[in-house]
Amino acid sequence: MTELPPPTLDDATRNRAELALCGLMAYRELTAFERLSSDARFSPTIIDRVALARLAVHEFGHYERVVEVITARGAEPADSMEPFVASIDALHDRTRPGDWYESLMKAHVIDSVSGDFYVAISRGLDPDIRRLVQEVQALDEQNKWLHERLQEALQEDPRLASRLALWGRRLLGEALTQARRIAESGLFNDALITPDGEEPLSVLFSELVENHSRRMAALGLTA
Repeated sequence: MTELPPPTLDDATRNRAELALCGLMAYRELTAFERLSSDARFSPTIIDRVALARLAVHEFGHYERVVEVITARGAEPADSMEPFVASIDALHDRTRPGDWYESLMKAHVIDSVSGDFYVAISRGLDPDIRRLVQEVQALDEQNKWLHERLQEALQEDPRLASRLALWGRRLLGEALTQARRIAESGLFNDALITPDGEEPLSVLFSELVENHSRRMAALGLTA
């Protein structure tokens, strides 16, 4: 996306959007920790189990970092997270993986789409929040491991390809549905940056889909 100047927001609007984004990130990181910790138990090897457990620890560290920011701004973390609890919990209820490989694909897709969403929202906010998003979404190592482990699984059993491609499409649909509901809540509308004349949500979702398609293509899967 072409770099555009951030919108001019009054202090109250900006603070509300920034705390909402922090609350969203905090609860998603908390649930990611819980999910990865649980999925690690079903890993096919000890090495895989250790790798997923390590990723879970990173997610919890991100949760604690965001909570520090919320608290430093004089807000209650639980209050900031509450608006997103039902939506995120419902997403996980609707996308229960059938096996360990589906759980890897879920982590890869949901984490990546969520990260793209945070980055898009943060473009219209203050630099300190953009830096926090970059810090929390510093997932190069995590995404690299998930990508390589999925590639390895697909090479070992090519029959996984059609199932994981279908699962990836379902995950994308669920992630986009959740992102749309959150975006349409009105919490972030003023923060979205788009070229003049373009509808903010259309631009946002085009970006999310394009990034997802590129990631799936890198796995040799059809998005």
